[in-house]
Parts: sequence; structure tokens; C-alpha cells
Amino acid sequence: MSSLFRIGQILKGRTRSYTILKQAQGTVWFAKNHLVQETVGIKSVKGHQRVENERDVLKRLQDRTPFLRPLVDEIEEPSSPTTIALKYLESDLLVETVKKKLNRKELKHVCRNILNALRVLHDENLVHTDIKLDKVFVNLSEDNDDRFTDIQLGDLGGCVPADSDWATSGTQVGTPMWSAPELLMEIPWNTSADIWSFGTVLISLIYGGDFNHFRPKVPRDHEEYYLAVVMEMYRFFRPFPALITEVASEQTCQGIAWLIQEIPHDKLTPFACITEREVCEKDREFILKIMKLDYRDQPTAKEILADEWWDDDQKDAAQ
Repeated sequence: MSSLFRIGQILKGRTRSYTILKQAQGTVWFAKNHLVQETVGIKSVKGHQRVENERDVLKRLQDRTPFLRPLVDEIEEPSSPTTIALKYLESDLLVETVKKKLNRKELKHVCRNILNALRVLHDENLVHTDIKLDKVFVNLSEDNDDRFTDIQLGDLGGCVPADSDWATSGTQVGTPMWSAPELLMEIPWNTSADIWSFGTVLISLIYGGDFNHFRPKVPRDHEEYYLAVVMEMYRFFRPFPALITEVASEQTCQGIAWLIQEIPHDKLTPFACITEREVCEKDREFILKIMKLDYRDQPTAKEILADEWWDDDQKDAAQ
């Protein structure tokens, strides 16, 4: 597939002009702002509404929080497809945690920023739908005491209202290993789906590297991949709620019944039993408050931010 833009191409925005420097990934480029000589991220997708959706969400919400990666301009020439300029952030949490595990101060700083971003989205009844390490963008600091100068949640093109047809019909969206169980099982979902994903990110950051408890043993293109992810969720955070039989399809219920039979009791690895060496008691208790297979039991972003887990931030900062 050919690139939408070529290196050196000039894009004219509403407020500035930009020169394409390089392609960062399929739908993202880096460009130079002519006037102030700063780098921006350029995003454009042909034949999809994601960029328009991200633009609209940011125009509506970015002035209410510093924790969402902001829109800085809209490109007018070329006029199609819709193209936006975003604040430049040089890395993401996946890259950085693979390089070096976050310390306690960094871990809590990152988690607080993610939750503050989610609180704003959820207050507007919006679900991000794809919370994971590489959706949290960062700029790095030269200060040894503060690893990041910016930590912002991005890639909002998949945001949808919690009362949309996507959510109420249980449409599968997001990235399976990071997604909430209700998303994978195609039952109605809401803002609590982001809370499960946040919990998955938290676990990954505690362990460090590209860690994910829900990575299945079958490849991504396997016909039972989704079921295999759900199996890992059940292995750590069982049981499934009775609610599932009320809202899930007969096929989904049959799959869950099979899954429960397939995992003998002695093969279960409850997260509550994970050793202190792996996850300290305080973190384990905090995670267990978040990772509920019944989304009705999950706390909100606001409630998580008020949890006692944050109380010893000063002690953690010294570690």
C-alpha cells in the first residue's frame, strides 16, 4: 500500500504549514512546523472515520485536561482524506517499559495520568476501547528524578459513546489481550471496559517489559484466539458472573461452560495467590479491586484515584 504522503511534502494547516519528515507507522508521520521549527505528529487514514472521530473528541475535551494528547492543527491542503496534527511525543509506554522497568514513583505517576484522562472521557460517557501500553505517549526528561516530562493518553479514534450501538450490541473492538472480557464475549459493554484495560496496563507495568497475563498460547490468527484470552482471564480472576447467562448469546454461554470444564481446579492460578515476590500485597489488593469479571463490580476512574493505594506516594518516591 502506497503512503499518503511523501518525504518533503508540504501540508497546509489552518494555522501553520508542515513539511513531512518521515513515516512513523502506517497512519502516522512526523512533520516540521515551519514557523516555530517544532515537530508534530501527522495522522491520516484513507477510507475510515477514525481520524475525524479523534479530531472531534479532542476538540470537545482537550481543554478540560492535560492528560489527553492534544490536537494542534487541522490540515486543509490536501483536503482529503481528513488529516490532523497532534502534539509530538517521542515515545510510548511499551517502548519505555521494555527498555527499563518503571520505579514506584514513575508507576504511580503514569497510572494517575491515565486515570485522569479516563475520568474526563467517562464523564462524557465515552469509552476509549483500546487502552494499552502503546496508546500512552510520553516525552522523556533529562532529569534523573523525573523520567517523563509528558504522559498523555492518545489514539482516540476508537472512542465511542457507552450508549452507542457498538456498545449496546457488544461489538468486538480493541486489542484482545488488553480488552475487557465483555468485549471479547460480545456482550454489552460500557466505560468499565476501559477500567479492566487500565488494570491490565497496571499489571504489565508492575512486572515490566512486554508482559501480559492474558497472552494466550495460540497465535493471533487461530480460530479460538479470543476464547483462549478469556480462558486466561478466568484462570486468574474467576468466577464469571451469573449476568453473562442473561445477556450473552447461547453460543457464548456454551463456550464459557466448555472453558470452565477445560481448566481443572488445580490448574487455576488465582491472582490473589500470587507470591509477594511477584507482586507485593498492597499492589495485589489494589489490582483485585479493579479486575472484576463482572463489570458491575468495577470501580470508576474517580474511585480508583481516591483509593488508599496512592497514600504513600512520598515513601514510594524515595524508592
